[in-house]
Amino acid sequence: MKMKGIFILLLTCFALQLTAQQPTLRFNKQGSFKIVQFTDLHYSVEKETVSAAALECINKVLDIEKPDLVVFTGDLVYSKPAKEGLTRVLKPVVDRKLPFAVVWGNHDDEQDLSRAVLQSVVEQTPGCLGKKTDGIPGESNFILTIQPNSGNQASAVLYFMDSHAYSSLPQVKGYDWIKPAQIQWYIDASKRFTAANEGKPLPALAFFHIPLPEYNQAASSENSHLVGYRFEKPCAPELNTGLFTAMLTAGDVMGVFVGHDHDNDFVADWKGIALGYGRFSGGNTEYNNLPEGNGARVIVLKENTRDFTSWIRLRSGEIMQNIQLSKLIKPVKKD
Repeated sequence: MKMKGIFILLLTCFALQLTAQQPTLRFNKQGSFKIVQFTDLHYSVEKETVSAAALECINKVLDIEKPDLVVFTGDLVYSKPAKEGLTRVLKPVVDRKLPFAVVWGNHDDEQDLSRAVLQSVVEQTPGCLGKKTDGIPGESNFILTIQPNSGNQASAVLYFMDSHAYSSLPQVKGYDWIKPAQIQWYIDASKRFTAANEGKPLPALAFFHIPLPEYNQAASSENSHLVGYRFEKPCAPELNTGLFTAMLTAGDVMGVFVGHDHDNDFVADWKGIALGYGRFSGGNTEYNNLPEGNGARVIVLKENTRDFTSWIRLRSGEIMQNIQLSKLIKPVKKD
């Protein structure tokens, strides 16, 4: 009986180990990797009927696109109980056994759970790849790599950052900013990936919730190539801590994708980096005035190529705003 008990214990440990193993993100045989970004679902358990449009959007887009990774860029839940709302939002992804990642918005922890508890809940959800990085500000800072179709070395990089919520400085109004320690964490990681790739930066994307101050420059400049709707001023922090400059200097990030501003879904070229929004994915629990209704952004990376394609997939199934990075970015003129 004693040996039998040990055997059962070993089997249980082995099963738990298998459960804990995370899927490897990898380019498919055609050399493609597809990401679907949902943002600003603002799901409210208290307004279940109105929130149904958010779940319908998730289900329809996932059925059509069949992504390799699902990314939620903040403001998932909008009422108590937050855990139940989060469970409902993630259920379509869990049911399809899709890997996913979550970065938090400014409204997620305004319900009945702290940011840390929300992160703990999501990390225990099957398929979650976004594990908190200790030692830097915020809960949703992590890095995922995409491996080639054959081989184990990173072929592309996905950076995820916690853009926090509101300014804690009385003399600075509005939204919070990505902290210097987070930027240094990104710089250090980028240098490691570049060094491992014989000094050549790997193609990379970045995801967080609140747009950078550079979004306002890109949205207002006559020199910026902008595709999509710009129906409101990007609600960026007043302070600029230099993340965009760090990315430009590192040379790896091709595009940044955020949420936060429900009436924007544009992608704009700024200094050779695509600054983009997802598409508002929620129902009428919050303001949303984009024509054609809610939807999601789709991003497709190509193996061994510093390029990507992207489009908006509407809840209706229609496609809008099909772009390609290499055609969006203006060539740099040499003096």
